[in-house]
Amino acid sequence: MNETSQHELPGAAAIHVRGLVKHFGDVRAVDGIDLDVPRGMIFAILGPNGAGKTTLMRMLATLTKPDAGTARIMGHDLVAAPGEVRAAVSMTGQFASLDEDLTARENLILLARLWGFRGAAAKQRADELLAAFELSDAATRQVKDYSGGMRRRLDIAASLVVTPGVLFLDEPTTGLDPKARQGVWAMVRALAQSGVTVLLTTQYMDEADQLAGRIAVIDHGRKIAEGTSTELKRATGSGFIHVTLADAARLDEAARLLQEACGATVQRGVEGARLSVA
Repeated sequence: MNETSQHELPGAAAIHVRGLVKHFGDVRAVDGIDLDVPRGMIFAILGPNGAGKTTLMRMLATLTKPDAGTARIMGHDLVAAPGEVRAAVSMTGQFASLDEDLTARENLILLARLWGFRGAAAKQRADELLAAFELSDAATRQVKDYSGGMRRRLDIAASLVVTPGVLFLDEPTTGLDPKARQGVWAMVRALAQSGVTVLLTTQYMDEADQLAGRIAVIDHGRKIAEGTSTELKRATGSGFIHVTLADAARLDEAARLLQEACGATVQRGVEGARLSVA
């Protein structure tokens, strides 16, 4: 993950979107979205299920054609030059297409060969990715035997056989436990530090808060807010989540889980079985 992307364009936004629209019948799934994502940033699209997040990402990855609007990805026009866009991006969806009966190493070698790596070079690239995503010890296990967190890390590794200028991550931690989520977050941060621009969709406010340099909030296909985490919090106010435990003996365990899930300071109440998270 230390490679510098071959697609970098100094001084240009990685993603530039104006008025993007997509209809499905009478439903306006994406309704005039504007975005500007600087190179090397983690940018989050935050919204509930059905908000249009995945449809927007599929358009930007050239998997679905927009009905109106314009977009440029790493300087390439989304509609006029889809081949150039595809060469500059990679995408990990909610359900990646890895072969469950192959080992992790076999999957990555196969993908490397499809990308043009030959013989020893394909094996070397697979081993580099396994090491980078801390999967070397499980390299010879079939993917169907992986835990959710391991599988998600392998999904992301598979999208990086050739280092993209932009990586699209659709709901990267849905269904993962707090520890597995933290592991995926660490991988995403490392990718951004290596120069990859990351656009991720999420329905989790804490995920956007912890990862993204900038957040766009969308609902019913429209962007309703955008800013840094601090700017959005300031605009919407702040508050606390209070949790009262039925079993006070498990207070330490509950505090640890809340800390991992929310990434915020957990305060203990005077009652002894109450926790608060800002």
